[in-house]
Amino acid sequence: MYIVIAGAGRLGLILAKRLKEDKHQVCLIDKDRELCNSLARKLDKIMIICGDATYPDVLREAQIEKVDVSVAATSGDEDNIIISYLAKELFGIKRTVSRVNDPKHTPLYKYMKVDNPVDSTSIIARVVEEEASFSDVMNLLSIKKGRLSIVRVDIPEDSPVANKSLKDIKLPPNSVLISVLRGPEIVIPSGSTTILPGDEIIAATLIDSETDLTKSLIGKV
Repeated sequence: MYIVIAGAGRLGLILAKRLKEDKHQVCLIDKDRELCNSLARKLDKIMIICGDATYPDVLREAQIEKVDVSVAATSGDEDNIIISYLAKELFGIKRTVSRVNDPKHTPLYKYMKVDNPVDSTSIIARVVEEEASFSDVMNLLSIKKGRLSIVRVDIPEDSPVANKSLKDIKLPPNSVLISVLRGPEIVIPSGSTTILPGDEIIAATLIDSETDLTKSLIGKV
C-alpha cells in the first residue's frame, strides 16, 4: 500500500517506520523544515515532504491521488480534520485515519466523515475504569501479531525519570509516551511535561523493546 502520514512527530515517525518495515510505501509530510531535513538524512526509503498538509498543493506533491490510506497525525485537531476532509472529498481517498487530540472534537471528526478517528483519551479512560485489574506493568494492546504493544507503567519514587521533563528523558528507539494519568487528570505529554512519582504512563513500543522501555521508566524489570 501507499500511505501518506501528515505530522512527523514521534507518533507519525514511529508509524512511518513500522509501515516501511511491513513493506509499505510511505510518505511523511511536516511543516518543520529543520525536522524534514533531518529526517531526509536519516530515513531510507521514506519520502519526506516539507509543507502544510492542509494545503491541497502539498498533498498533490505527495501524490495523494495514488494513496490507499491517508493518516493525519498532527498535534492539532483542526489540521487533522482539514487534512482528512481534503483527502476524502477533494482527492477521493477511500480510507482516512486521524489522531484525535481532544475527545470533545470526536463528533466533528465523525461529522466530517473521517473513517477512523483514533481517540487515545477514550482508550485511556477505559484503562482507568478497569485499573484494579492491572498490575504495575501490563500489556494493554498488541497489534500486528504482537509487534507493537501499548503498556501501562506506574512510576515509583525511585524511578530514573521521576521529576524530569519528557524532553530530558531518553526512551528506547521506536517508543513513545502516549499519555500520563495523574489522579483524575489525563495529560497528553509534550516535551515540557514533567513525570512525577505516582504517575501512570501509557506508552507504545515495539514488542522487542518492552523490557528496555520498562527499565528506562522504572529502573528495573
